[in-house]
Amino acid sequence: MCTSYEPAQGDLFEAFTDFPVPRFEYKRETYKDYVAPILRLSEGERRTDPATFGMVPRKHIPPGVKVFDTMNARAETIGEKRSFSGAWKKLQLCLIPCAWFYEPNYETGKPVRWRIGLDNRPLAIAGLWRTWDEPEGLAMSFTMLTVNADDHPLMKRFHRPGAEKRSVVILRPEEYDDWLGARSTDEARSFLNLFPADEMKAEAYPLPPRTSKETLDLSI
Repeated sequence: MCTSYEPAQGDLFEAFTDFPVPRFEYKRETYKDYVAPILRLSEGERRTDPATFGMVPRKHIPPGVKVFDTMNARAETIGEKRSFSGAWKKLQLCLIPCAWFYEPNYETGKPVRWRIGLDNRPLAIAGLWRTWDEPEGLAMSFTMLTVNADDHPLMKRFHRPGAEKRSVVILRPEEYDDWLGARSTDEARSFLNLFPADEMKAEAYPLPPRTSKETLDLSI
């Protein structure tokens, strides 16, 4: 599963030429409940909207309920899980513009943070979005869709030994319109596939070492 990624910004975002440039600020790296841009269609209009990473923001988890994560949605159960099924059945599909996403590699015996992408080309990850009523108005959240990667030459190298291997769904530019405009869940599901490993790039990319007891600013 992907729990952090680097949204496309600046020149990389401009590759998504059919969508408006974001008019809001967002951090260099996105983690749970951070705001980042999503691309979607609304009544035929192409939109770039701010949304928080995680389908159910932490502040919307009821008191007394154990905190759970919804940054990723499994393709196999997306129509069954309460957190995602409503948006899936309503075809609330989006693209998540991304420069790199991050996964732990355990090949040294310890978790080493790696970044995965398309070698300085932006990529779009398939996602779902939903809205929330907030005191200040309507707000949005999103999740990334994932598929099994046990047999993928690259993505099987990540996550704990013995754990199921998963990968986000990367879409090609020629698929963007058809994904966003899917007319049924069966049509949408046809896009939930693994991306070829030979077109991807991955490298170790650890976080800078902490220099004090202060919390590391991950936006740098």
